Amino acid sequence: MSENMVSAFNSRKSSILKMTGKLLSYAVACFVIFGPLSGLVLWSLAEKWHWPALLPQQLGPAYWLRAFKGDMMTSLVTGLKIAVITTLIVVLISVPLSYVLARYNIPCKTIIMMLFLLPQAFPSLPIFANLSVLFYRWDIAGKLPGVLMVHIGAAFIYSIWTMVSVFQSIPKVLEDAANSMGASTIRTFFDVSLPLAVPGIFASSLLVFLYSLDEFTGTLIIGSPFIKTLPVQMYTSSMGYELQIEFCFCLSLKDL
Repeated sequence: MSENMVSAFNSRKSSILKMTGKLLSYAVACFVIFGPLSGLVLWSLAEKWHWPALLPQQLGPAYWLRAFKGDMMTSLVTGLKIAVITTLIVVLISVPLSYVLARYNIPCKTIIMMLFLLPQAFPSLPIFANLSVLFYRWDIAGKLPGVLMVHIGAAFIYSIWTMVSVFQSIPKVLEDAANSMGASTIRTFFDVSLPLAVPGIFASSLLVFLYSLDEFTGTLIIGSPFIKTLPVQMYTSSMGYELQIEFCFCLSLKDL
C-alpha cells in the first residue's frame, strides 16, 4: 500500500512538473511574441511621455485618428491594389512558364532558372537607382506602371522557383495516362496538371502578394513622390519624427 502511494505521489509530482514547464514555456513564448507588440501599442497611445517617467503621462487615440484621417488609408489601398495586380500578372506568366521548365528538356534550363535569382543576387538600392534613370527616360517613374514593373520583376523568383517544384512533384504518369486516352497536351495541362497544382499556385500567389505588399526600396526610388505604399508612408512618417503614427502603421501591418 505504501509503495502504491509513493508511486502515485511521484507520478503526480512529475505531471505537476511537466505542467509547470509547459506553462513557463507558454509564458516565455507569449513574452517574446507579444512583448514588442505591447511596446508598439503603448507608444501609439502615448500622447505625452517625457523622461524620466516610466509610463506615459497621457494616453489617448489622437495619433490613431491622425493616421486614419491622413494618408494611411490611401497608402494602404494603393499598396493592396499594386499587390493584387502584381500577383495576378506574375501568376499568369509564371504558371505556364514553370510548367514548361518542369516538364521539357530546354537548353540552358539551369541558366534560365539562375537568371530569375539575379534580382536577389545584388544589392537592391543600386539596381533600383540605375533603373530610375531608365524609367525617367520612359516617363514611367513616379507612376503606377513603373512601380508595377519593379514589383513584377522582383517577384518572379518567388513564383517561378515555387511553381517549378510544384509541377515537378506531380507524377508524370498521370499526364501520360491522359495522353494515352487521347487528350491533347493543352487539355492534359488544364484537366490534370493545373488542378493538382492549385495548392502550390495558392502558396506562390501568397508569397508574391506579401512580397509586393512589403516592398519598400523600389517603390521609394521609382514611385516617389506620387506613388506611396504603406511601407513608404511609414518611412516618411518616421523621417518626420511622427513616431507614434509610424507605430500605428506598424500595428496595422501586423493586423494584415
